[in-house]
Formats: sequence, C-alpha cells, structure tokens
Amino acid sequence: MVRARSGTSKTRLTARLLAALAAAALTSAGILAAGTAHATGDHPRPAPAAHTAAVPAHAVTGYWQNFNNGATVQKLKDVDDAYDIIAVSFAEATGTPGAVAFHLDPAVGYGSTDEFKADIKAKQAAGKSVILSVGGEKGAVSVSDDTSAKNFADSLNGLMDEYGFNGVDIDLENGLNSTYMTQALKAVHARHGDVVVTMAPQTIDMQSPQNEYFKTALGIKDFLTAVNMQYYNSGSMNGCDGKVYSQGSVDFLTSLACIQLAGGLDPSQVGIGVPASASAAGSGYVAPSVVNAALDCLTQGTSCGSFKPSKTYPGLRGAMTWSTNWDAANGNEFAHQVGAHVHGLP
Repeated sequence: MVRARSGTSKTRLTARLLAALAAAALTSAGILAAGTAHATGDHPRPAPAAHTAAVPAHAVTGYWQNFNNGATVQKLKDVDDAYDIIAVSFAEATGTPGAVAFHLDPAVGYGSTDEFKADIKAKQAAGKSVILSVGGEKGAVSVSDDTSAKNFADSLNGLMDEYGFNGVDIDLENGLNSTYMTQALKAVHARHGDVVVTMAPQTIDMQSPQNEYFKTALGIKDFLTAVNMQYYNSGSMNGCDGKVYSQGSVDFLTSLACIQLAGGLDPSQVGIGVPASASAAGSGYVAPSVVNAALDCLTQGTSCGSFKPSKTYPGLRGAMTWSTNWDAANGNEFAHQVGAHVHGLP
C-alpha cells in the first residue's frame, strides 16, 4: 500500500485484523448513494492552461520518482508514452499547517527548474497530464481544520501556476479528514476548473463508503478523475460479496474494485493500482496478464476468477502503477502490456 523512498513497506496490522475491520465496515455501511459536490464560487476560474491535456476515457497512470531509491532514474521526458497521467512524487509538508511545497531532487539530473518545466509542457503538448502527488508513505501533510485546508489549497494552486501541473494526486497514507480535504480540493477546483484529481488510497481505506478516503472521493465526485487504489502491501480483504480475498490474484483486484463501484463511484473514476515489479513494493506484485484479466472481467465479464461481478463496467478508467521508474527498470513491462491493453479497451 505504500510507496516508500526505500522501496520497502512499513509495518501493518495483521491480515486477520484488517479483514475483520473490513467486514465490520461493510456490514455497518451498506451501500450509500453517492453525493455530489459543487465547487464554490469564491474564486474566479482562470482560462485553461496553454497545454491542458484531456484525460482519455481509458487511462494509464504512473508515478514518477523525484528521488533515487534504486529504480531507474528518469527525467519526465524519459517516461514511456503509454502513461496518460504522470504523478510527480512528491509534494511534502512545510512548517505551515496544511501547506505543501515541491523541490526538485538533484538526484534526478535536472540542471534547472526551467528544464523540468519544459519537460512538463512537452508531455502536455503530447496529450499527457502531469500532476503533483501529495504525501507518500513518509508524507506528513495534515489538513484538519479551516486554516490548514486553505493553506493546502493556496499552496497547491500556487504550485500548479508555477510549474504548470494539471492537478493533484492525494496519497496520504497516515490519515485523512474527509471534511477538510474535500473543502480544500473544492477550493482548488474553484481556482482551476479543469483540474485533474486522482487519489491512491490503501485497500483498507476503500472498504466502506463511511471511511474517510471514500467519503472524500464521493464528496468531490463531480470533478474527481480517478481513484487508483493500491492493491499491494495489503493483508487479505473483503470483496463486495463479503468473501475474503488474498492479494496477488485477479479476484482480489475485481472484488475490491466492485466495492468502489457499488459504493457510488462512477466506473470512469475507478482504476487498478499495482506495483510495476516485485522490487517496487513489499508484496502484491502481479504479472501484467493478471491486471489485464481483471480489466476484462470488470469491463466485459470475461477472464474472471472465482468472483464475477453482477454487472460489467465498460467505462472503467484503467490502471496505475508505482512507478514509471520501477517499470523502466523492469523493461517497461507494465507500460507495454497493461498500457496497450488499457488503450485497447472498447
């Protein structure tokens, strides 16, 4: 579930406890109708950026590492063309509550910030979205009141304007307050009406519409781009049929996606997030063929395992991987196999 700079996972609750918590959440929650949020009119919306990229109906998301942890070091221009959304990782906390900042790591080889900005523009000119991911395993960003929500939105809006980012990815793995994160993201949307917003919750975060991450996703449903849940570094989890499934299988991918789909997210807002290689996460790596089978199961009802959803979701958004760097180290297997499959979905 985590994307540590070291490539290792932090200690988690036992699989049994997670499954028990998930079962309780599913039992108590039921299926809630999805609410929709409307951006406030506090700030005028500027004209779209010069290279605004439209996210395709079926999209591939990849995280680009602004650090060197043993994976292939890349500049943005080196990222495989299969990636439609590139999440720059990571923006991190500052000394001001809720505020975030971004600093290029010298380890990635950029000679200047202008060179980095030029790479962003080039990717956007090629039809890609380049967004800024907030958090990561070691990210300590806290948005928990009106002041920190405003600071978060103001700082993020500033970074979008400064670098030309298309939007933001929320990857807070140490807790999330749905009330104030929703408030903050609405403020970002009010300033940038075409903002691309993705989220990367852990599996336990999306077991019930009553969980904070899930509530945030539903709270911004009218402009949310995709939730790419992390199907890795996870214990066993309940699927939408109430049965327990272990990570690393097609059933794990499909039955947990089903919870999000039944819980109120539009199919276009659901993606499957997996590691690009066995080195990219502590556990949960699956071969591209397994990801492709899960995509076919959810969109067409074919290639399913023992779990088969009661309906198909042809509009499913696609897939995500951690990371483009680990993918490059693995011969771009994810980009070439899963990427081609996502883009070939009807």
